[in-house]
Amino acid sequence: MHYCPGCEHGLLTRLVASALDSLKLRKQAVMIDSVGCSVLAYKYLNIDHIQAPHGRAPAVMTGVKRFRPDLLVFSVQGDGDALAIGLAELIHAASRGESITTFVVNNAVYGMTGGQMAPTTLLGQVTKTTPAGRQAAIQGRPIDGAKLVASIDGASYVRRASLVPKPITSSDEPMFKQQEVEDAKQVIENAFKVQLMGGFSYVEFISTCWVNWKMSIKQAKIFASTQLVKQFPLGTYKDVFGVEDK
Repeated sequence: MHYCPGCEHGLLTRLVASALDSLKLRKQAVMIDSVGCSVLAYKYLNIDHIQAPHGRAPAVMTGVKRFRPDLLVFSVQGDGDALAIGLAELIHAASRGESITTFVVNNAVYGMTGGQMAPTTLLGQVTKTTPAGRQAAIQGRPIDGAKLVASIDGASYVRRASLVPKPITSSDEPMFKQQEVEDAKQVIENAFKVQLMGGFSYVEFISTCWVNWKMSIKQAKIFASTQLVKQFPLGTYKDVFGVEDK
């Protein structure tokens, strides 16, 4: 594959494909590719794709959906793409209540461009542009995308899930359980269902970037499951249509 070994971008691509097939939506699906690792999905998803400029996926999705409301329009964006250069596009699309779906991969760093600090980088976390660790007084505090989008009236479904298997305490080597990953597919399906109901859906996924974190794959899985989720708690932040109860 074109993704790094151990990267959850490949897993998310597989889960999106599975959700599209489960809901029989593949023939009407259009993915708006962002700038970042997520763009590689066009090599694996046999659906229509449109390449958006950096951060502008929500604007492109809006144009496609308004012109062709019969289509299922979605994007997969990185945390830097969605919450830095593309934050205005995301917020205003949510405010308008556009019937689109945004999936955001939160790995707390700019992955494809070399490991610079992202809006989601943790305080104290070392990156290429914060060699002494992120400091609140200099670089500000992490941005919580799910809380921000959930506060907007136009948003219908806001959820944070994890693509990282959760470590299980063991006397031997660390073990991991798959429940979070299995739940992620259902969250994706829920987000698509909300769009079909006419609502704006935003789902953020906790992920890893062991290459830029300078960790082993195993260390990165543990870091994401124990540290990232403390800053960015998993759960449902908004569910106007009650899709999680159905």
